Amino acid sequence: MPDRASGRYGRWALMAVALAMPLAAQADVVWPALYLETRLFSWWAIGLGLAVEFFFIRKLFALPPGRALLADLAANSASALLGVVLIPLSGLAWEVFPGFAFYYLLHVGTFNPITWAGTFALACLINAWLESYVLKQFFKLPWTRRTFAWLVLANACSVGVAFASLWWKPVQL
Repeated sequence: MPDRASGRYGRWALMAVALAMPLAAQADVVWPALYLETRLFSWWAIGLGLAVEFFFIRKLFALPPGRALLADLAANSASALLGVVLIPLSGLAWEVFPGFAFYYLLHVGTFNPITWAGTFALACLINAWLESYVLKQFFKLPWTRRTFAWLVLANACSVGVAFASLWWKPVQL
């Protein structure tokens, strides 16, 4: 008979697997952040993000190429693992507030330009915050408003391409 601890860990593991599943495929209700999330995990978006952020990290922190690559991979791995949950949740939070206010005041639905802009901004900010945290905690790199702003810009490049691809080739669910 399994002990109580293994049952608890099993429940946590099952919950982690459930959270890691592609959320857009499981949703009955969608919002822009779910659509964007599907593109952020495309192989080409990941590759482009790694390449762009490698150069930003290398120049911003004056790192040698090997250390910059390791920092880039670690930071982007963390933002991918946590971002898969945080970005859709931030989109859901947006829908509650300020989304409802926009819908009421402007008589628009969920998929309006303001919500799309908010989704883009939240994705860039969340990724940059997660990456900044990893770079500061594990690579002992300085965190300043300036470095954070540059990481937001680097993320805007990669998130922007994934975002634009939603219009080039819309998601087919």
